[in-house]
Amino acid sequence: MAVKIWRCIICGDSYVGEDKPSHCPFCGAHAKNMILAKNWTPKEGLDIPIKNLTEKSKKNVEAALQLEISNSAFYFCSAEKCKDVEGKAMFKVLGKVEAEHASMWKKILQLSSINIAKADTCPVEYIDELQESHDRESNAIKHYAQFRDEAVEPRLKQLFQAIVEVETDHLGLSEERGIKK
Repeated sequence: MAVKIWRCIICGDSYVGEDKPSHCPFCGAHAKNMILAKNWTPKEGLDIPIKNLTEKSKKNVEAALQLEISNSAFYFCSAEKCKDVEGKAMFKVLGKVEAEHASMWKKILQLSSINIAKADTCPVEYIDELQESHDRESNAIKHYAQFRDEAVEPRLKQLFQAIVEVETDHLGLSEERGIKK
């Protein structure tokens, strides 16, 4: 088999591999959002601004950006403090994915930069970190579903829906490790 270049229609990042990945390795979007890079066309929010972004949608994207900055900071802090080897790896990758989401919202808002710093405090006990992760992901899903439903821009609806799916996957990580719904 030949190695191919795949591109995510949600975050715009590229992946090299023989097969389409089950999820974007950068933003976590499901495989349906991965296309061959040779089939890429410019996407609103990534390559070109979203035209006529409503004031409500702009406020929702700004809220999404803040949510992702906060979540990535929490995960980076947890990755540093976690004593469980698997937990440390999980929190590190979740921090990277949430930072990628923040970068996506930054592009939509046409900001030149954002600052994602490690949180000053986070739980020290693994079970507490898992619970906070679960609470943060539940909150993100609720907000992104609301933002999706309020958006009138088709591209924003697509992005918010993709992130609902990713955050739902993240929620499953804490549930698989003993956190109750």
